[in-house]
Amino acid sequence: MGFPAFPFIYGYVPFITALLVAKSASAPQVIRSTAQFARYVGLSRSAVSRVLNEQPGLRPETIALVQKAMAETGFTPNAHARHLRGKPTAVIGVCMENFLTPTAVSKLSVLQTLLAAEGYSTLAEMSRPGSYDKVVRHFLSLRVDGIVFIGHFETPELTLRVADLRRHGTAYVVVDNPGVEKVNTVTLDRVAAMREVAAHLLGLKHRRIGLLGLSGAFQTVTDRLLGLRELLAERRLDPDRCLVSHDDRFPRGDHFEYGRTLAKSFVDAPDRPTAFVAVNDDTAVGALLEFQERGLRIDRPRPAQLSVTGFGRAGGGSDRPPLRFMARIKRGDIFVPATGRSLLV
Repeated sequence: MGFPAFPFIYGYVPFITALLVAKSASAPQVIRSTAQFARYVGLSRSAVSRVLNEQPGLRPETIALVQKAMAETGFTPNAHARHLRGKPTAVIGVCMENFLTPTAVSKLSVLQTLLAAEGYSTLAEMSRPGSYDKVVRHFLSLRVDGIVFIGHFETPELTLRVADLRRHGTAYVVVDNPGVEKVNTVTLDRVAAMREVAAHLLGLKHRRIGLLGLSGAFQTVTDRLLGLRELLAERRLDPDRCLVSHDDRFPRGDHFEYGRTLAKSFVDAPDRPTAFVAVNDDTAVGALLEFQERGLRIDRPRPAQLSVTGFGRAGGGSDRPPLRFMARIKRGDIFVPATGRSLLV
């Protein structure tokens, strides 16, 4: 996958690489071992190690001296050495599908916040198809306490990597990739969520529903469409007649502008849908603004001419009109069970 939205970044790559590998001749000598640090402090190595490992029975003056020296030198104990002594690294590796969507970044942010509250640090890497093995083995070489997979990965390769982790006895959990069998998985029930959306819209007497951005070969889209179609069929309505999509008419770019573009195409269409389901809040808000500019009522008091649903966290501030109904998928909730050891097994 390329990065067409950020072509300027390629110009910075040589400069960034040069900065990372350059070694300044005037750089100060760095203390890299506990033995070097002990000589700097003027204490025995065992005394320094006891302070670093927070062992009891130490004089306050000794502790203060070591802490002052750490502040002066920036010395940090070697995490690998701690692991060799049988101590956990307190690091969780996160294998990301990509960092290209706000949703993916939001999931990582929530996970990192919750893990930090439990005393863990987070190390994240992006894993493209064919590189899963390299990323996982890198994490294993760092002796991480567990690995979290976030995104949609190729099932055969992910299954192999999970088998490797089991052989190593490394904790793991797979987030939002329900297609892999017999693995520790935390995911969202999008089918059930969309059934609730459909039931609500049918309760408002809507019988024709426009789809805004709900297309493409993504499991999330497949699940949402399945929920819609299941509920419509149960109510003895033909999903093919009730659901309408114009997605294939326009190239997909910015979610907000894409929502506006799709709304324009629906406004003058014959037999226009009276309800719309958007792939996310940004698309929904773009459509809402376009509909309102065309004079259609989408406010809360009935009767409204249209109902629009979205997914995410948009709250409808002063610059965003209120949504008649929103099926909220609280991304933060999916990580709460994974912060403990119960799922990381």
